[in-house]
Amino acid sequence: MTWTTTVLPRSRTHGREPLGSGVMSELTRAQIRDLMGEVMKAQGKTLPTDDGADLREIGFRSLDFSELALRVEDEIGDELNFDAPGLRQIAKVGDVLDFIEQLQSA
Repeated sequence: MTWTTTVLPRSRTHGREPLGSGVMSELTRAQIRDLMGEVMKAQGKTLPTDDGADLREIGFRSLDFSELALRVEDEIGDELNFDAPGLRQIAKVGDVLDFIEQLQSA
């Protein structure tokens, strides 16, 4: 799967309150998973509970990843800095969660 980076307009918290009060410094894996589920739900899809689920099979595309990254940035009040080589390694749900977790602590 080829991942590309797409710049989307920011809509702050996408019509809902942030997960915590005030600016958060880091989201938990469960909170990232919840945001990923919201992105998929907006596409009429369901996020499986299995972290080993293949992204191609569940229909999670690079544009969905971009939307997830924007939502995480909105929640933590900071930008995530990542590059294309890191994105190329993402193939499973757990890879997305791991990648976002690592970006937050970088």
